[in-house]
Amino acid sequence: MNGLTRRQLLQLGGIGVLGLGLPDLLRARVPLSTSGKRGQEKSCIFIVQYGGASHIDSWDLKPTAPQDIRGPFKPIATNITGMQICELMPRLAQMADRYCLVRSMTHRNGGHDGGMHVCMTGHTNPVESTPYYGSVVARLRPSTRNIPSYVWIQNLAGDVQPRYLAGGFLGAAYSPLRVGTDLDNPSAPNFRMTAFDPAPDVPAQRLVQRSKLLEAVQRRGRDLVAGPSAVALRRFQERAVDLVTGPGARRAFDLEREPVTVRDRYGRHPLGQNLLMARRLIEAGVRLVSVTAWTGTPSTEKFRNVQTWDMHGNGAALGSIFGTGAFGLGWALPRVDQAVSALLHDLENRGLLENTLVVMVGEFGRSPRVVNAGRDHWPACYSALLAGAGVRGGRVYGSSDLQGGYVRERPVWPEDFGATLFHALGIPPETRLGADGFTHPASTGQPILDLFG
Repeated sequence: MNGLTRRQLLQLGGIGVLGLGLPDLLRARVPLSTSGKRGQEKSCIFIVQYGGASHIDSWDLKPTAPQDIRGPFKPIATNITGMQICELMPRLAQMADRYCLVRSMTHRNGGHDGGMHVCMTGHTNPVESTPYYGSVVARLRPSTRNIPSYVWIQNLAGDVQPRYLAGGFLGAAYSPLRVGTDLDNPSAPNFRMTAFDPAPDVPAQRLVQRSKLLEAVQRRGRDLVAGPSAVALRRFQERAVDLVTGPGARRAFDLEREPVTVRDRYGRHPLGQNLLMARRLIEAGVRLVSVTAWTGTPSTEKFRNVQTWDMHGNGAALGSIFGTGAFGLGWALPRVDQAVSALLHDLENRGLLENTLVVMVGEFGRSPRVVNAGRDHWPACYSALLAGAGVRGGRVYGSSDLQGGYVRERPVWPEDFGATLFHALGIPPETRLGADGFTHPASTGQPILDLFG
């Protein structure tokens, strides 16, 4: 053993010798502090209404507008006087005291790719390498448990670049663990999480043996590799082995451990089961879970993609935006009502809502005027839902004009929305991400403090 060079010993110290495929999930994610209690930690479930949800038909109805603008759905009263939402969401109407509606979201990018990049970074003009919220949270507030800090449930489709799978300029160490692709998602029968499986030729027992051998090699070579970096490397290896061989992380992803009644309450569709898994992951210590709000496909239709909310109507051969097909609000909104109301109830009953921020928003809204039973992309004005983590429920922030086309008061730009998210999670927006300590603030916006308290 004394004949090993320093270079060889360092190579042996690499995680690859263990036969693991998980280095990017754990590298550089050593917790900043492990002394805090769970109750002091803040987390986020970010529900992405991929495609761009129609605010005019869900959260910001315009019943006095002309018919080709207001659509056929009626507003109903909530449990907050003067606050109304769409009739297709009666459960959420009775929970309005738990969430806040922001009706004045705005930006200028009307494409799915660019709009999603704006939506998930909190920057009006992000560059290619601008990291998503989850990557920033994983960098500044990593999980204190042996579980990935950032998870993305359900894929995005080909209309956007796969930036959501990367960590931007923060690097691959801060990219998410993605769970579920198209029809292979947590709502599918016999779905199984495989990310923690060791390589086929390295069973768990052999993995443990390799770990012990590696530890012995490193112990004998401590005169060659010493100091904090060696300690951090060994800790990283131990976490990786435990993640693969231990039951903790696997248990968090296993929906079979949930009672049938709970799974039914969330809904046996992708959004319902994805949000149930998100709740389990938050309980397990994941810091930010992004969930693509795909509501599934009716049994009478063939699967097309996960862009539920891209409701262009008959002109794009998607059926009416007001119908009950896969790209119709009559299909999508009742499933949002079921799944999101169950999530909020669950988080509250388990004492998690006060420390868990729930966000639901699309990359933009939909155009005021209905054309060929559909609405087009519309970034000028749209709505978002926020709940938990100190957000004051039962209120509406901002407003749109009489047709829902433009912001009338209190515009919320991406920078301020991002700063608000970080504020809710206990991250000062001005916190610097650059290695030099002064470039790349987490956000250049100002948190909307009126939403809290």
